[in-house]
Amino acid sequence: MTCMRPEATTGAQRIVGLNARAMARTRKGEKVDGWVILDKPVGLGSTQAVGKVRRLFGAQKAGHGGTLDPLASGVLPIALGEATKTVPFVMDGAKEYRFTLRFGEARSTEDAEGEVTETSAVRPSDVEIRAALPAFIGTIEQVPPAYSALKIDGRRAYDLARAGETVEMKPRQVVIDRLELVARPDPNHADFVVACGKGTYIRSLGRDLARAVGSVGHLSFLRRTAAGPFREAEAISLSKLEALGHNSRLLGALAPVATALDDIPALALTEAQASRLRQGQPLTSTQDAPTSGALYRAEQDGRLVALVETEISESGGVSLKPVRVFNL
Repeated sequence: MTCMRPEATTGAQRIVGLNARAMARTRKGEKVDGWVILDKPVGLGSTQAVGKVRRLFGAQKAGHGGTLDPLASGVLPIALGEATKTVPFVMDGAKEYRFTLRFGEARSTEDAEGEVTETSAVRPSDVEIRAALPAFIGTIEQVPPAYSALKIDGRRAYDLARAGETVEMKPRQVVIDRLELVARPDPNHADFVVACGKGTYIRSLGRDLARAVGSVGHLSFLRRTAAGPFREAEAISLSKLEALGHNSRLLGALAPVATALDDIPALALTEAQASRLRQGQPLTSTQDAPTSGALYRAEQDGRLVALVETEISESGGVSLKPVRVFNL
């Protein structure tokens, strides 16, 4: 019988160990940090879109900056890696949409996917539509659609609605900054642009606008053209991402993590200050801070280090506390 030498066994074990670690990294994903400004196609859910982009990049973590319905297209910002820490700033940001309202048919989902629940022969004039728009600008009360991702007693509203259960959605306040009629292709359809705040449902807006002009209606087209700092002109399609293929080319399609924080003032750090923040330690600041709670984007040599919040002591001293630290 031939005996294996101890050093040969050790080498084999080392190879097995290296392969195991490589496989673990593959399962976990690579460290990829940044934003993909996806031009989401019609028919794809937001969660599905995030999964596809994450797999393309092989990223460890991924999330999105605001749900888009499967029947909607347009700007879906997808955060990878450290960018997921900035998702709330995109979720809270302003959104812009183009949509088409189809008069004469109310539908269960308030878009073209649902069943017709009511009809009307009324087709409003352009003058009547424009006269109704001011009532929908500013802070308004809006009842979200029954087919939405909002939770009721721990369950998604659309799951309840699809199961045939009665869904009672409570009204809430939303902000609409701009609403304009831009085209009238035919008496049945009207095209609009809208700029709005967090939580606004465009399907509900279309439903309520149709009723305000004496008809009923649903959305036959919806496209998001902006979400926070991300714009339609910068968006890239899934097919183009897939065509890039090689990881280094894919990385060129990423927007920096800090893009989501463009509206937050920047604060330059020394190397020592950056080190303290990375360790979760506050800094003493000479930065003007009229109130506690002001946010700053702390950077060293142009690299994002942390989001910091001001805290003013009783003596008037200002300190900067890290609220998000980035590993970039």
